[in-house]
Amino acid sequence: MEKSYKKLLSNNKKWVVKQLRMDPNYFETLAKGQTPEYLWIGCSDSRVPANEITGTKPGEMFVHRNIANMVVHSDMNMLSVLSYAVDVLKVKHIIVCGHYGCGGVIAAMGKKQYGLIDNWLRHIKDVYRLHHNELDSIADPEQRVRRFVEVNVMEQVNDLGKTTIVQNAWQRKQELHLHGWVYDIHDGIIKDLNVTVTGLEDMNAMFHVS
Repeated sequence: MEKSYKKLLSNNKKWVVKQLRMDPNYFETLAKGQTPEYLWIGCSDSRVPANEITGTKPGEMFVHRNIANMVVHSDMNMLSVLSYAVDVLKVKHIIVCGHYGCGGVIAAMGKKQYGLIDNWLRHIKDVYRLHHNELDSIADPEQRVRRFVEVNVMEQVNDLGKTTIVQNAWQRKQELHLHGWVYDIHDGIIKDLNVTVTGLEDMNAMFHVS
């Protein structure tokens, strides 16, 4: 068991050597700061590493991850990341990226009790409730899960647009686009759901704030 975690420290040293071999100034440059253009809100699933699947380097993408890539308006962690990304880093794009086969989404579709996480899963269940007519009409269980993953991402993009953080940025004419993507673990391809939101005009007037 001890060897398992110490392997990570050994790998780190090998990685440092590799990076310095490719670029002797790599860490010196990295230490000067970050100027990311993107905020990634993704799933905590270890099979979905944001930088690797998008080909971005350290410093190019600000990342927040939680179970099932949720935008929960009472989640101070997510809101703090969002505020820093928008107000301080001035990111231009916020990407909500789900993935097919998401364990959180699958768990939310069932009735099994898991413990503390049940409180988080209720937010995902609410998405199912909103789209139950469409989802219940899909006979194939696998296809139903895939579609649920997609509509969940769409709802999270919509919820991002409802935040005062995002709306205040739009009101001060800050360039900020919201996107919804889904990553397919089976082939490595990211699918753009084409639900990009670029301003208040794309949001239901009910949720406009001033």
